[in-house]
Amino acid sequence: MKREEKEQFVAQLHERLEKAEATFMVAYKGLNVEAMNTLRNELRNVKAEFQVVKNRLLKRASQETGTHQLVEHMTGPSAITLTYEDAVAPAKVLVDFQKEHKDLEIKGAQISGKPMGSDQVQHLAALPGREVLLAKTLSVMHGVPTAFVRVLSGVTVNLMNVLKAIEEQKA
Repeated sequence: MKREEKEQFVAQLHERLEKAEATFMVAYKGLNVEAMNTLRNELRNVKAEFQVVKNRLLKRASQETGTHQLVEHMTGPSAITLTYEDAVAPAKVLVDFQKEHKDLEIKGAQISGKPMGSDQVQHLAALPGREVLLAKTLSVMHGVPTAFVRVLSGVTVNLMNVLKAIEEQKA
């Protein structure tokens, strides 16, 4: 790459890193082309990007972004995974892929500017998906008003029972 091309690449990568909700650093040494393409496709299915980047260019592009906290992991053959929405789905893909291909090593990650180690990425991958979490939240939010309505209707039913008992006593 010529100098101008590198500068343009760094500027574009910097913009993508600023927009990214989460960044995952992985070491891919030992993976063949077929495995890399499979990983790329699986990540693309969850709306994440996978790219092999030279560490020197990544260090420059990551300045003044949350990804700069991963500079200690920018050694050896590295690749990044960027996601702009859901951080759990790419973590699941990477962890599942790592189980099948021992050559893939998750070095670390950052989510919204907070650094995470590889063990924390494992815990993140164990979380339920976004849709499941939203469904659980919705059910909890729906449960409170429903219980409140039941309590209020219980008061009315009890009042009606008392009035009925008084009516039967007088009759």
